[in-house]
Amino acid sequence: MRIKVPATSANLGPGFDSIGIAVSLYLTIDVIGKSDHWLIHHDLGDEVPSDESNLILKTALKLAPDLAPHEFNMVSEIPVTRGLGSSSAAVVAGIEIANQLAGLNLTDQQKIEFASQIEGHPDNVAPAIFGDLVIGTNIDSHFVAIKAQFPRLSFVAYIPDYELKTSDSRGVLPKTLDFKDAVHASAVGNTFVASLFTKNYDVLGQLIEDDQFHEPYRQKLVPELLKIRAISHRCGALATYLSGAGPTVMTIIDDKNLNRFKQALIDNGLTANTVSLSIVTDGVQVIE
Repeated sequence: MRIKVPATSANLGPGFDSIGIAVSLYLTIDVIGKSDHWLIHHDLGDEVPSDESNLILKTALKLAPDLAPHEFNMVSEIPVTRGLGSSSAAVVAGIEIANQLAGLNLTDQQKIEFASQIEGHPDNVAPAIFGDLVIGTNIDSHFVAIKAQFPRLSFVAYIPDYELKTSDSRGVLPKTLDFKDAVHASAVGNTFVASLFTKNYDVLGQLIEDDQFHEPYRQKLVPELLKIRAISHRCGALATYLSGAGPTVMTIIDDKNLNRFKQALIDNGLTANTVSLSIVTDGVQVIE
């Protein structure tokens, strides 16, 4: 059995901790079979555990404590601590392992509830479960997530060579916002969602780039953001935003401008890993 979980790009524009999309990089887990101890084979180095302390197995055992030990092979295309949902993919993979091996028959909503309790918010885990674009939040101590469709445009992820831990990225955020500023930031987010649902793409890009919740504070941690945004505008992109907690910078662009934009990055000395991505309409998959 094979389990595939897509990467995710969260904090989409003004959707801080609430809006994310599934994109075409994958964490793949092959279930080899039962074993006398828990073991995950991978090539991610010593920093990623291979035993039951691995986040994938910790999650599975939290959901199904009596699960018999198994052996797995893991391959991940999702870079770690780069703002593309590597930990969320691991959590979702662990939930699906427990779901399949323990016969739990979980609904997608149950998976989202459990994953969000671990992560604290649904913006990464929900797209990894549902696919496409998902909008979600916490209501009365439970999580609600709604799947929607994002315009079928291309995404270009500029992935800097340095890591940025979520804890460090959250450390620069203010503890409070002025009431007037908070109302405006919320209004931008509301209007962004309305532009999606009404397909008003003329203002969609502007709203994505007008986030007031996290990008103004995190820009100093990711100096590439404003540089890439300026280049993307010259190349006809819809918008550029900080993916998750960073440092990945994501640009939304149509195919006809894709190569021009990627070449412009190189011409301006932005030579880190640049990956073309598409939206994944299905979330976690189980392949027999």
